[in-house]
Amino acid sequence: MSSQPGPVLRLGIAGLGTVGIGVVKIVQRHEDLLQARGGCPVAITAVSARDRTKNRDADLSGYAWETDPVALARRDDVDVFIELMGGHEGPARAATEAAIAAGKDVVTANKALLAHHGQALAEAAEAAGRVIRFEAAVAGGIPAIQAFAEGLACNAIRRVMGEMNGTCNYILTRMESAGLPYDTVFEEARQLGYLEADPNLDVGGIDAGHKLSILAAIAFGTQVSFDTVELEGIGRISIDDIRRAGDMGYRIKLLGVAQMTGRGLEQRMTPCLVPASSPLGQLQGGTNMVVLEGDSVGQIVLRGPGAGEGPTASAVMGDVVDIARGLRLPTFGQPATSLAMPTPARANAPAPYYLRLHLLDKPGALAKVATVLGDSGVSISRMRQYGHESASAPVLIVTHKTTRDAIDHAIAGIPATNVVEGAPVAIRIEEV
Repeated sequence: MSSQPGPVLRLGIAGLGTVGIGVVKIVQRHEDLLQARGGCPVAITAVSARDRTKNRDADLSGYAWETDPVALARRDDVDVFIELMGGHEGPARAATEAAIAAGKDVVTANKALLAHHGQALAEAAEAAGRVIRFEAAVAGGIPAIQAFAEGLACNAIRRVMGEMNGTCNYILTRMESAGLPYDTVFEEARQLGYLEADPNLDVGGIDAGHKLSILAAIAFGTQVSFDTVELEGIGRISIDDIRRAGDMGYRIKLLGVAQMTGRGLEQRMTPCLVPASSPLGQLQGGTNMVVLEGDSVGQIVLRGPGAGEGPTASAVMGDVVDIARGLRLPTFGQPATSLAMPTPARANAPAPYYLRLHLLDKPGALAKVATVLGDSGVSISRMRQYGHESASAPVLIVTHKTTRDAIDHAIAGIPATNVVEGAPVAIRIEEV
């Protein structure tokens, strides 16, 4: 066991990538500020990374070096273990578990680790009298975790929404502003270094799904349940969808939504249409936004940078200052042993839907489609038809509120009409 923090709060940083170096710079630049606001000096004593010889644009000469992050986690001169390596297995998990076992507090930016192992880590930390802080794991520099766990602690949360992957928002807004197809902008994002080594973590919605599951756990007092998040990425969104949605007054976002219903916990990270005039509709570039709805406070919108050296390191050090102040809260806002595994529910709350289909130039074609929709319990609110593209014409339909089951039933019946070319596209319209 390490000794309790003394006059100086001693930090050990595992992972010296963009965020890790950002943390080093803040500690070196704001020594007096951290002491004034935290109530004690804050100092880095040791660091860990795979390659000691790499040029990292920061002076690390005054810190002890550990090649093995587990050894760093166990050092007697470390009070707070800062895990910035990433990944939900391997060194990140082993070192975090070792830090808790050695009596350290933990600060992490690792949403994957918490999404997969948050419950076990929280139980271990709370049993040992330690804290795990993770503001940087969700929405970068936006204090979303603090807002939920502290500022809105007296609210019954109705709904959590957000655009929580800056790469996806960049791709979708770039497609719209430049009129470029998905594949072109995807490659542009890759060249700019915006994509993870495994791009599907971003464009497949997995990264954002990790974040949503963490927020849902805090919001609804449940165990983190990432495996039950409904995931759909942005790969099937075409420039035509973006243009047509714009014509109807909407923008397409990869939107996370979590809400507790009578059937259980709905969690979905899927492309949605939102009103172009709404806060989410106006969100541009790599910015993130989290929308919180509580029974007492109403709706709160938090907007800011979701990634990057400065914003993410700022969130990490905000957690460190809270530890220096003596603020010790349960990991997910209430004791981990009181969190129940939620009953998963498929998102089936009624909502309007956007439908795009290519109607063949045949007599009565539109009437046949309308009949299938009506037989499935789907009524049309608005419709727009465009000029013919060879033998077919694009038709856009905005429905009245309906369920996903009804939409799926209608889509399954449309091919039998023999008047539609290709597969219809259906995207939920989220009212925000």
